[in-house]
Amino acid sequence: MARYRTDLPQLKPCLFVSDGGMETTLIFQEGVDLPHFASFTLLDSEAGRARLRAYYERYLAIARRYRRGFILDSPTWRANRDWGAKLGFDDAGLKRINALAIEFLDALREAWETSQTPIVVAGVIGPRGDGYAAGRMGAREAEDYHAPQIAAFAESAADMVAAYTLNDVEEAIGVASAARALAMPCSISFTVETDGRLVGGCSLREAIETVDRETDAAPAYYMINCAHPTHFEQALAADEPWMKRLLGVKANASTKSHAELDESETLDSGDPIDLGRRYRKLRETYPGLRILGGCCGTDDRHVAAICEACD
Repeated sequence: MARYRTDLPQLKPCLFVSDGGMETTLIFQEGVDLPHFASFTLLDSEAGRARLRAYYERYLAIARRYRRGFILDSPTWRANRDWGAKLGFDDAGLKRINALAIEFLDALREAWETSQTPIVVAGVIGPRGDGYAAGRMGAREAEDYHAPQIAAFAESAADMVAAYTLNDVEEAIGVASAARALAMPCSISFTVETDGRLVGGCSLREAIETVDRETDAAPAYYMINCAHPTHFEQALAADEPWMKRLLGVKANASTKSHAELDESETLDSGDPIDLGRRYRKLRETYPGLRILGGCCGTDDRHVAAICEACD
């Protein structure tokens, strides 16, 4: 059964951490073949599950060391209909793999949770298309598209739905509406370009305010992911009401643009210590940011540096 679905502990004034860039770590550092960046395929073999377990446990150990809560995100960012079809998964196969992902994480929670490290299991939703390209769905189409994956999470022990790397307001509205209809708390995480705006030109403020307006503030909270702090710092404003809805950051290690990262053949891991200092500055300026993790190019070194800097 879900443990925190009706009372998410990260909504309270405490610090939670999350993992780093799962797919970039597995592909570039561990040499794992992940077609279409789909890490959920590892769940279908014992060797794959062992690799995922080792990956997660590095971060769980950091959370326990620093006595922080942990958001345990499922490896299902690509486990939706379009990406699943490219990998040979039909609707039934996707329902099975999404349920298996939560079962896998729930077992990790049983092994690692303590009173000082509450662990929230989140079913991860990714964009229908490329996270770096503008979306092409209306809100109702997006709601219908993402509902089956959210329904699989609703029937599991998942505490919430976490949508990452969204760059389209209509798709975000659809995800939030589907989650609300299925009684699942959700977070919406937007990615931005180097100018701090979504790929279509919408500001973070406009994106958050629009989703809240169109869904009666259905998301539990918002985040930013898959962008370096230098890309979005200028988009934040401490004294504006919408900032109270922004609770987390999972930044890239690299200062490169999305276009540059798309063309890169090697991993840019940036500077973990510098990233930790940037997170500390963000926390000092915006103390409401209390869910901290990494995205592309980051690994356990970056998350440990973030925890140390923000301790």
